[in-house]
Amino acid sequence: MRNLLSLLFMSVLIFSGCKDDDEVRNRNPFLLDVGFSQRLSPIQSQDLQFPSNSVFVGNVGVRGVYVINTGSGLRAWEASDPNHVANDCSTMVRDGIEVTCRCGDENTYNLFTGQSSGEVLQYTLLQYRVVESGGTVTISN
Repeated sequence: MRNLLSLLFMSVLIFSGCKDDDEVRNRNPFLLDVGFSQRLSPIQSQDLQFPSNSVFVGNVGVRGVYVINTGSGLRAWEASDPNHVANDCSTMVRDGIEVTCRCGDENTYNLFTGQSSGEVLQYTLLQYRVVESGGTVTISN
């Protein structure tokens, strides 16, 4: 009986610590969850051999994807500004290691970190998976 009460008490403690809160699963409402898997061409992969080099891959994700060599690996980011509804002006343009939204507010993000450059914004860049295997680079979500 004592073990049963102890088990019941421990169960109550464990489950009372769980929180059913949507903020934990804070999904960006501006970007659709589009499933894809794209192998980069040898020319695109060649451009990623050196740190700080990046490439744009169109027709994948929501509005395309930027892939960058960070020096410690490759990272892939959605090309649509995460703080706008996806449209023609929200597709960002690259300038070195940063991308900038062409909408009126000109939000700018760092391709190494995905963080905004300058003011703090609600959402960071949406990151995708990158797998390097035998000279082949595949991006997916």
